Amino acid sequence: MKVRVGTAPDSWGVWFPNDPLQTPWQRYLDEVAAAGYEWTELGPYGYLPTDARTLRGELERRGLRLLGATEIGPLHDPAALPRLREETLQRCELLAAFGARFLVLIPDSYTDLSGALLRPRQPSEADWRQLVAATGALGALVRERYRGSIQLTFHSHADSYVEYAAQLERLLAETDPEDVFVCMDTGHYAYRDGDPIAFMRRHHARTPYLHIKTVDATVLERAQQQGLGFAQAVRLGTFCEPQDGAIDFPAFADALRELDYDGWAAVEQDMYPCDFDAPLPIARRTRAFLESLGLG
Repeated sequence: MKVRVGTAPDSWGVWFPNDPLQTPWQRYLDEVAAAGYEWTELGPYGYLPTDARTLRGELERRGLRLLGATEIGPLHDPAALPRLREETLQRCELLAAFGARFLVLIPDSYTDLSGALLRPRQPSEADWRQLVAATGALGALVRERYRGSIQLTFHSHADSYVEYAAQLERLLAETDPEDVFVCMDTGHYAYRDGDPIAFMRRHHARTPYLHIKTVDATVLERAQQQGLGFAQAVRLGTFCEPQDGAIDFPAFADALRELDYDGWAAVEQDMYPCDFDAPLPIARRTRAFLESLGLG
């Protein structure tokens, strides 16, 4: 088993390119290095500098390297595909400048920050077909343009049209494994009652990238009983440190070891917004815990 572990701005409460409730990007990079990580994701595009020369200088002086980037959008909407293609290439060009490996594709949420519904919770068949087609088209674009140096990894996400295990299985069955890979976010998968260990046993060959996070089962149950949207559940404290949550990470690490898994991971702990002083101690504890399991 070989798992290279970095982190992401999400673990510092960063969800948007610009937001006064978020840790300033300079402090984020300082604290990633202070926590002992070597790798970072970009986070929301525009949070970290997007000029390659500027970003390179900021990363290099802290001993950091770029791991991946994220594209979030309405994959079910055919009118959005030209913009999604443009943004995908924009992010991949920056990744390519750093030799970074992963573009994480996430369907947008059907709830807003207040928990209000933006559209129906379940996709229509037409919505689903378009989502699959858009995912496949973006995956093929990345493969053809970057010849395998960057992989498009699909991320199932709570309160999106691919949130349940059955939906992710269907998406995988209906997309080309040469074009569409998986970013297994253990916390989001568990949020909707998925078993990330069982998933990895089935699909490890198609899953080069992990987002490591977990949920507090008691808080999650309370959020579900109250009918909270995802962002509201995050504010309630549904996501917690890996050693304290519902996922059995020692068993997860054992499964990766049995599979001789060779991949990459970013630690995430959804907590928007958060006190600026909270993330660094959590990051240090989390990194130590994962290293004790042989992850990182």
